[in-house]
Amino acid sequence: MNKRLLFYAYTLASGKASYICSYTFLLRPKMKTSICSVLLLLQLLLLTGCQTDFTALPTYTPRKQLQAVIEVPAGDATKLRYNRQTKAFEADKQAGQDRIINFLPYPANFGFIPSTETNAQAKPLEIVVLSGRVETGTVMEVIAIGVLQLETDGELDHKIVAVPARPSERTIDATDFGSLSTRYPAAKEILQQWFVHQNPTAKSRFVGWRNEHFADQEIQRWMKL
Repeated sequence: MNKRLLFYAYTLASGKASYICSYTFLLRPKMKTSICSVLLLLQLLLLTGCQTDFTALPTYTPRKQLQAVIEVPAGDATKLRYNRQTKAFEADKQAGQDRIINFLPYPANFGFIPSTETNAQAKPLEIVVLSGRVETGTVMEVIAIGVLQLETDGELDHKIVAVPARPSERTIDATDFGSLSTRYPAAKEILQQWFVHQNPTAKSRFVGWRNEHFADQEIQRWMKL
């Protein structure tokens, strides 16, 4: 019996509780049902307990590299947000329905900087990563190269603009605001126009652009201590 219990413990730790039940034919029916139920419940608790809280990840890696969590991949039109209560990426709601961008889809990857909070509702600092499509839930090392300043519903709304830290992941040759402005002024114009017009109900207007030094200051300002 001790060997059988050790087998149960081993397979549970290996994430195989779902088919432990196939080995319980040696037990009485009531005991078999109880063991299966307990093991499956424990596996569920272990899985949910191990979910990553993306908002609690460090803002910077140990190598001092800024991190970004991607919510919406470039090219998607469904607005997704990370729910820190459920620890899941969920569709944003508007009038009770999944919010679909009734405009061009996202021109770049959109997400947030972990361990930052910009208001009383703990809204993280938003970031736009200029690169090829990156899937939801990806944690990227990035370089902040500027800030798109908007006013939305009467309040300042800053979007950190960044590129991947790895050169192989970049689609534009810009690592600071100067090179972005000189080589890719059209990219700035696209971002500016898209964020102003993608949600007419938000009443957004363009305020200006700021450089990478201002971006760094904004990140430091909203980092959780």
